[in-house]
Amino acid sequence: MAAGNSPMLRTDPAIERWVSMRENVYQHFRFTPVKTRQVVGLMVIVPAFCGLLAYATDNKFDWAGKKKNDSLLRTPASSQD
Repeated sequence: MAAGNSPMLRTDPAIERWVSMRENVYQHFRFTPVKTRQVVGLMVIVPAFCGLLAYATDNKFDWAGKKKNDSLLRTPASSQD
């Protein structure tokens, strides 16, 4: 049974303040040098790193039809016995 608007439901003032802050954060947000670095880091550097990693490993591995002890590399190193 859901509490809904039941008088038995207690409200926590700390949670209510947090919810109010989250609903109104856009009204008080301001770019500072620290926030600018964080935004640049999250929106430019992280995707660039992921793209570089994807480019570096493209066509390097072959997962199709591999068995136990088979190399995942497309061109495995030759074994020198």
